[in-house]
Amino acid sequence: MSRNLIAALAALVVVAILADACLFTVAQTEQALITQLGQPVRVIEQPGLHVKLPLVQTAIYFDRRLLDYEVPPEEVILGDQRRLIVDSFARFRIVDPLRYYQAVGIGEEGIQARLNSVVSSSLRRVLGNEQLLNVLSSQRGRIMGLIRDQSNTEMRGFGVTVEDVRIRRADLPEENTQAVLARMQSERERVAKQARAEGAEASARIRANAERERTVLLAEAKASADRLRGEGEAKSIATYADAVSRDPGFFQTWRTLQAYREAFAAGTSRLVLTPGDAFLKLLSEPPRPGDGDTAQAAPPAAPAQADAKP
Repeated sequence: MSRNLIAALAALVVVAILADACLFTVAQTEQALITQLGQPVRVIEQPGLHVKLPLVQTAIYFDRRLLDYEVPPEEVILGDQRRLIVDSFARFRIVDPLRYYQAVGIGEEGIQARLNSVVSSSLRRVLGNEQLLNVLSSQRGRIMGLIRDQSNTEMRGFGVTVEDVRIRRADLPEENTQAVLARMQSERERVAKQARAEGAEASARIRANAERERTVLLAEAKASADRLRGEGEAKSIATYADAVSRDPGFFQTWRTLQAYREAFAAGTSRLVLTPGDAFLKLLSEPPRPGDGDTAQAAPPAAPAQADAKP
């Protein structure tokens, strides 16, 4: 191998090493801070290929995407002296790499500690002026907006913008939870007792109305039955009287035959009659058609003395 080829290869290696030391790439999701011997010199926000001095300058990368930080749950006293255990999280973005680097350095531990302190203090200040019902109602969005604005104002000095703060959960402490549940149970029992009392009252009222209507209906029905029975009896008497007035002899004979049927229906009846009794006269002298006197002479009823023996 000739010396020229070796020299060319050596020069190529040196160029590759210098290119690797001088050139660096910034991704779409990143931003870079260039430091020279530990001192920041410039910020690169545009993605692409960039140049730096080899061995002297260093590129430090920061994420430009939206980052999440979960705030540890903590107990907060509300404006109405209620206690809540609040579980929240924050979303932030690094907008000034230089200020961020000067405030907390490269790692995430420093910014997380600052966020924890700032968000926690803002949470306590805002919730300390709010009622429990506001936190648990549709006003929670307004409350989280106030916490976000206060946190964002304090975090600007660290090169960070707080985009959002959310309350994931807001629970009562265990002892308060039991007390609230006991009050809720007693309230539900009171409502249930009131509902049962109102139901019993409505039931008694309905029963009383039904009983009154039943009594009225029975009285009206009885009155109507008595009226109809009286009208029927009146028509029966009128019909009976009309029949008697048309043929008294026939009616007298028919009544006598009815008396015979009732007296001799059993077949074993014994009659004790006087010799001149007219009860059996119709049997010995049956009436003839047109003989009104004979029919009228027949007795109208059963004998005065009758002993029925089996």
